[in-house]
Order: sequence, then C-alpha cells, then structure tokens
Amino acid sequence: MPESSSLASTQQRRGFWLRTLHQWHWISSAVCLIGMFLFAVTGITLNHAAKIEARPQVANQAAQLPQTLLAGLGERKEGNAPLPSAVSDWLGDRLSIAIGARAAEWSEEEIYLSMPTPGADAWLSIDRASGAVEYESTDRGWISYFNDLHKGRNAGPAWSWFLDIFAVACLVFCITGLFLLQMHAKQRRMTWPYVGLGLVIPLLLALLFIH
Repeated sequence: MPESSSLASTQQRRGFWLRTLHQWHWISSAVCLIGMFLFAVTGITLNHAAKIEARPQVANQAAQLPQTLLAGLGERKEGNAPLPSAVSDWLGDRLSIAIGARAAEWSEEEIYLSMPTPGADAWLSIDRASGAVEYESTDRGWISYFNDLHKGRNAGPAWSWFLDIFAVACLVFCITGLFLLQMHAKQRRMTWPYVGLGLVIPLLLALLFIH
C-alpha cells in the first residue's frame, strides 16, 4: 500500500507539472506566433540585405516660416532643444509631418532637426536669418521598414517595450519547452541528441567559418 500511494503521489505531481507546463507553453507560443514569424522572415531579409535591391524614394519640400514664428524662435545660439510648440505645429500642418517633442540642433545660422523612422530618414532645417525651411524625406520601402523594426531602429519607446515583452514570452516558450522535453525524454530517446545538435551546429559554424 505505501508503495502504491507513493506512486500515485508521484503521478499526480507529474500530471500537475505537465498540465502547468503545457498551459504556459501554448499561451507563450500563441503570444509569440506572429512575432516569431515576422522576426524569422526579417531575419532572412536582413541576412540577404545586400542582394535585395532597394529603390529609395526621395521627396523635398520648402516653406517660408512667418516672421512672427521666426521671432518666436528666441535667442538660443546653440545646443539641443525641441522647437517651440507654435513653430512645431505650423511646420506639421504646412509639411504634413509629425514633429512632436524631438530635440533639434540649434546654431546661430540654422536649426537642424533629424527625423529618422523605421524604413525612412528625414531632416528639416530652418534658416534663422531668412526663415527658409527645407525638408527632405527618404523612404526605403516596406522591407527596410520591417528590417528596422526587427532591429528596433528608430522605432520609439513603445516598440522597445514590445520587444522586451516579446523576448520574455519567447524565453517562457523555450524554457517550458525544455522542461517538457525533459519530462518526455524517457519515451523519446532522440530528444537530447537533437537538442545537442541544435547547439553543436552553430558552435561549429562559429568556430570553423567565422574569422
């Protein structure tokens, strides 16, 4: 009787951990599914970026800052600071761009604002003497857009938080998968050789072919 009771207790614990690990595994896999698909695809496009022809589209716009807004720029001579809200709003309406609270580079001659985004670059300059505004944007296409999202390049704090949360979900998926492999390894003899293969192949490639 004691042996059967101990066996039943062991089976109950195993059943509990199997259910718990399966639950966390499928939840994390559901959360990661679309993200992992996109990261796998952009991993391929990044790996072959030199072979994928890009045709950047460059657009230029010019405007004249009203005298009242030009005077509202103040006496700042140098340093980094956002544009006054009135100037930022006028430029946003006039050029159909979102400036927000980006920090611009101030000098005695001009104000220069860099506005990179995923898959695109843009800049804006204001001549402090005449009020002449120049704006140029370069769109490198959708592949470049998703590649930059993959790298978290110029994507902002919200996307940075998403990448961190996505990475944690992937870790949960991998760790629960590892424990599930361990629990099923006795019935599947090739479990650990396959896991070892996943380690040995990239290790050998790194040691032998990366110099």
